[in-house]
Amino acid sequence: MDNNIIVGIGEVLWDVFPDRKVPGGAPANFAYHISQFGYEGHVVSAVGRDELGDDLLAGYRSKGLRCMIEQTVHPTGTVQITLSGDGIPQYEICRDTAWDNIPFTAHTAALARRARAACFGSLAQRSGVSRATIRRFLAAMPADSLRIFDINLRQSFYCESLVRESLDAADMLKINDEEIVVLGTMLGIAGSEERVCRTLIDRFGLRVLVLTKGAVGSYVFTPGETSYLPTPRVEVADTVGAGDSFTAAFTAAYLRGAPVAEAHRLAVEVSAYVCSQYGAMPALDARYRNLFS
Repeated sequence: MDNNIIVGIGEVLWDVFPDRKVPGGAPANFAYHISQFGYEGHVVSAVGRDELGDDLLAGYRSKGLRCMIEQTVHPTGTVQITLSGDGIPQYEICRDTAWDNIPFTAHTAALARRARAACFGSLAQRSGVSRATIRRFLAAMPADSLRIFDINLRQSFYCESLVRESLDAADMLKINDEEIVVLGTMLGIAGSEERVCRTLIDRFGLRVLVLTKGAVGSYVFTPGETSYLPTPRVEVADTVGAGDSFTAAFTAAYLRGAPVAEAHRLAVEVSAYVCSQYGAMPALDARYRNLFS
């Protein structure tokens, strides 16, 4: 196994703001940020044979992102984003897009067999084609790889069976304070946030569970540890991509063998910095990029 290869698999799209559009999608954001910590980040997805698809690929490549992105007859995905006064995004996600139809190819299978970790979510699994590709990718990874389920519940694009199957496939879960309520209700787990998190770890054999609580703070749970950190106060430009940078920073440190509390602190610092920048893929400060060199 190549210890350097980390994959984001799922949706790639344009984040369309009232005044601009920027390349987005959680898997691409994750792969980009993990690359900034010295890993070989790859994104696996699909775009259309259209101008938006060509521009999206060009945008990713301009940032040095390694792309295994097929071009299909389906249109390139877009998300209309509006921001609240606090910079909190609201999403309107287009349907039947290229990333709903990600193919599983020989090249995809070869990448899976070399991956040390992969991050996937629920959104790209709303369609049967991409769901099957993601499941095949995870199954093809080495047994000791890290499979990260960054759940990202969006609109009505999920169901209990999808969530359960994803949790069964995962080693690490990333979830926010709104989603943990939904998940607890869905799976019949009552009690405090911590009790729900602990039950999920036990029930699905998770190595790590990350619970983010926006401006309040975040928790990292493992079978034997709990880490809590408050969210730093920064001037927020927007929060798009901040959660993906958190996942990437934590994963980068965790895979290097850092203590959970240390990996957590790095993730909090990096995501706060991303909140202070516009767009999901700002370049990080050199002190972060050179951290593991």
